[in-house]
Amino acid sequence: MKIPLSRSVLRKAVVPAVALLIMGALFIPARSSLLPTFDNAGGPIASRFDFTPMPIAMPDGVRSDRTIRDVRYPYEHLAAWISSIGAAAAMNDIDGNRLSDDLCMVDVRADKVYVTPTPDSNTSRYAPFILDPAPLRMDEAAVPAGCVPGDYNSDGRTDLLVHFYGRTPIVYLQKSDAKTLDAKAFRPVDLVPVPDTEDGTYHGQRWITAAVAIADFDGNGTTDIFIGNYFPDMDALKQDGRLALWMTDSFSNAANGGGNRIFTLNGATAGPEPTVDYREVAQPFPIGKSSGWVLAAAATDLTGDQLPELYVSNDFGKDRMFVNKSKPGDIRFGFAEGERGLTDPKSYVMGHDSYKGMAADFGDLNGDGMPDLFVSNIAARFALMEGHFAWYNTAKDTADAAAELNDGVAPFKNRAPEVGLAWQTWGWDAKIDDFDNDGRNEVIQATGMIKGDTNRWPQIQEAGTINDDLVKYPVAWPVIAKGADLSGSDPMGFFSQGDDGKFANLTHALGMDAPIPSRGIAVGDSTGSGALSFAVARQWADPVFYHNNRAKDGQFLGLKLVKPAKEGSAPTTIAGLPTLGVPAIDAQVQVRTPDGKVHTAHLDGGSGHTGKRATEVHLGLGNVDPKAPLEVKLCWRDSKGGPHEQTIQLTPGWHTMSLTSSAQEVK
Repeated sequence: MKIPLSRSVLRKAVVPAVALLIMGALFIPARSSLLPTFDNAGGPIASRFDFTPMPIAMPDGVRSDRTIRDVRYPYEHLAAWISSIGAAAAMNDIDGNRLSDDLCMVDVRADKVYVTPTPDSNTSRYAPFILDPAPLRMDEAAVPAGCVPGDYNSDGRTDLLVHFYGRTPIVYLQKSDAKTLDAKAFRPVDLVPVPDTEDGTYHGQRWITAAVAIADFDGNGTTDIFIGNYFPDMDALKQDGRLALWMTDSFSNAANGGGNRIFTLNGATAGPEPTVDYREVAQPFPIGKSSGWVLAAAATDLTGDQLPELYVSNDFGKDRMFVNKSKPGDIRFGFAEGERGLTDPKSYVMGHDSYKGMAADFGDLNGDGMPDLFVSNIAARFALMEGHFAWYNTAKDTADAAAELNDGVAPFKNRAPEVGLAWQTWGWDAKIDDFDNDGRNEVIQATGMIKGDTNRWPQIQEAGTINDDLVKYPVAWPVIAKGADLSGSDPMGFFSQGDDGKFANLTHALGMDAPIPSRGIAVGDSTGSGALSFAVARQWADPVFYHNNRAKDGQFLGLKLVKPAKEGSAPTTIAGLPTLGVPAIDAQVQVRTPDGKVHTAHLDGGSGHTGKRATEVHLGLGNVDPKAPLEVKLCWRDSKGGPHEQTIQLTPGWHTMSLTSSAQEVK
């Protein structure tokens, strides 16, 4: 018997099928033609750059031949997977000498956090040293996973927030009477209260924190902390651990991860025994949107209200664009997602992806003065070729972006395939910055997963086809233990634009093609010359520092933007100079050059995966008169949360600006 079909039923069946055929016809040939291009040494793009790789000095007790973690017996078959993340790098001015020539590194070989001078600086300033958490409680289940410099008690000195796998974070507060940069210069304080126990061991929560972002989310003038947790609480690194290991409940739409938390400053003191009191904000995110497997986060103001939006990259499923709806003292976020066109693959629509997000960084990719966004995913050829995201901002201006975001629409389109950024192996941390000062940003990307001698991609591909009801159980996963290899010989990526706006990968041409998995990337001007250098944290290997020998293709504007430190702070830094103040996190900068081009940036408090750039603004300007004044628009919130906007004139080079009710240059 034939069953008649209505027109609506036929239309619902035929339209998706036709769309799939069109997408297949357009997408498959395009992908092969838009694979990454490589510029040769001496080529037209590569010739603009010159970096020298330099070793990073380590204190005793960091380097070892360990290449995998010891895990609890039931999870030994996943030991390499559990050991695949944790290396981190941050670059900043920690000693207060006015240069971002200090590094805070996490090395997984000994599970230590250490501070060391950049190798291109005056390395006699202090000896590299390991941060000491004593007298706070620790055990073998807690290993460091990242270091985020910042001024957490607003005293004008740089502190260090260290997050962990297996523990809640520790804030290392710099003491006001410290005269030498060493372990004794910091007082460790728990971000979250930890119960006192008679046995002196750690009995707190077992967070698995893979991402931290720093911003003033409610606009009250003080620093807030976003915490992104990966696994749900677990202690698989401790043989007698009590919390079981739960894997993701889906390979494409997971919602059982550690999720999102935000902490806001309740009180702080400066002095020889500084303190901070942060409190967790109750339910700041929309229900059902904050329980992903977080690996990265980035914050910047997209709507012009001087309240930063927050993008969260989740593994195994949907990334989230959170729209800031906060008021001072009340942090709240809405939610926005992209709109899908006829030929758009679902995962190419913001908020609908099924990919494995591992980086997030805002920056202008096409020179239109609007912030775009780069996100790393997995894009390993002949393995799992999902693709990275280059989310180009489609809003006409900030007012248009505000209207769309407040209406729940994210005005971003993924243009990674057409600009050459989509398919470049297994990606991790990424940074958008201008390394040759020509006025166009580069993208640098950490890559690779596990280095070993047995290719485990077939097993991973097989695991991706099993029932989602099973994947949350570790026993259902394939063997990914010692000796496993997943894209373990892929070098980092260094992408620069040609005149056509497409990116070429210069990693081979610039000698950055070491076949070692990398994780965190830290960026800053370590010499004060206007040339950005960067450090790369490698998983189970020595980190490396790339000193920028030149940025010859244009001028730059560098801004140290600060707000006054709180009363009672130390008058001088460890370097013996007067304290400048507190970094004005989230401040927006717009520069209009005489040729009519607009360059924009914001003071980033710590976006990304496990790499953190220096808390200062750097803008390449291209070919402008080095003595000609520039029109510079600054937007910021003062120490009490008051919003301000001011246009001033500055010449190219470095400037320090004190931001109160007005912007004043500090000579």
